[in-house]
Amino acid sequence: MTIRVVELFAGVGGFRVGLTKASDVFEFVWANQWEPGKKTQHAFDCYVTHFGKSPNHVNEDISKVKFDIPDHDLMVGGFPCQDYSVAATGAKGIQGKKGVLWWEIRDIIEAKRPKYVLLENVDRLIKSPSSQRGRDFGIMLKSLDMLGYTTEWRVINAADYGNAQRRRRVFIFAYRNDTDLSLINGSFDNEELILNKGFFPSAFKCTKSEHKKAVNINLFDYPDLVDMTNRFSAHFKNAGICRFGTIKSIEVDPVRIAYIPLKNVLQIGRLDEKYFLKSDLSKWEYLKGSKSIPRIKPNGDSYNYSEGPIAFPDNLEVASRTMLTSESSLNRSTHVVRDITSGQLRLLTEIECERLNGFEDNWTNTGMPPKFRYFCMGNALVVNLIVTMGKTLCSYLGVNEN
Repeated sequence: MTIRVVELFAGVGGFRVGLTKASDVFEFVWANQWEPGKKTQHAFDCYVTHFGKSPNHVNEDISKVKFDIPDHDLMVGGFPCQDYSVAATGAKGIQGKKGVLWWEIRDIIEAKRPKYVLLENVDRLIKSPSSQRGRDFGIMLKSLDMLGYTTEWRVINAADYGNAQRRRRVFIFAYRNDTDLSLINGSFDNEELILNKGFFPSAFKCTKSEHKKAVNINLFDYPDLVDMTNRFSAHFKNAGICRFGTIKSIEVDPVRIAYIPLKNVLQIGRLDEKYFLKSDLSKWEYLKGSKSIPRIKPNGDSYNYSEGPIAFPDNLEVASRTMLTSESSLNRSTHVVRDITSGQLRLLTEIECERLNGFEDNWTNTGMPPKFRYFCMGNALVVNLIVTMGKTLCSYLGVNEN
């Protein structure tokens, strides 16, 4: 059996690396990576360095090539988080706002009808926008429901499941309602699927949190996506399912697997001096420290902006904090560690950042500048989570894992 895969917003290939490690049944038939406004496409160059140049490795705006995508069984991608609201446009019906990438994904799903969809995004997606909490995610669920898909989701902290980084992301798995998987799951109720029998609890064990009430929503209360945009809001929990017009969302607690401490990914031996901090640490100490700063709102009201301290240097005995795209620059979120060999304070190396996401050493050492190597890892997903999901999908379908 072969599972044909299309990878959207591919970055440096995290989904492909993970699924390929999971099983050789995954055949990547098309991939797209395009960074708007960038003359040099470093991430795409990294992708083709590892996976080869091919007419099916496309470096163009997805909106221009979305209908050239070949038939496939599984669509994967980590798409940027934007505003997903829709607007009525008279005789043209409902259209997404220009440049909003969810609508490109929706169009591809409608045109190609993949059996399965696996997406990744920042965990704030389920709470956005702040002015109408949960609306964006609700619109996505309604869109998939209208296309005939069941959708499961789960917010996963990679460190809870044996990884070296406390990286929280929402993963979305959808499957067509005419697949064998839908038939298998049809004998279970929504809560059973969220907690035990569904895709995510099969991959990442969890228990129900008894301290928060479940959310139940009837999508038939919203006749179309414009009505969703105008009226919908919900306090989604960190796990849930949407199928046949109903949504159930439950707060779950992970059944944890011991994390890898940060010290285990650090390089040993002499490193380039560029990684080490200079003797004047006052700027770093200020950025990492707690503070309360008087500020003025646009309407003239005053308030105090407060933030707590961040460990300086980072604790090597626990999993790392989340990497951001600004990693290695002089800012509050950048990791500062005590070098194991010299005892001096320094930044993480590019290789260490790759290790935190589960990539091979020097995966991004493909001609891109060092700053962009950090940027790519700040955007990337944790590969080992995808390995687990790939094996779980294979188990569901009764095909071989690696």
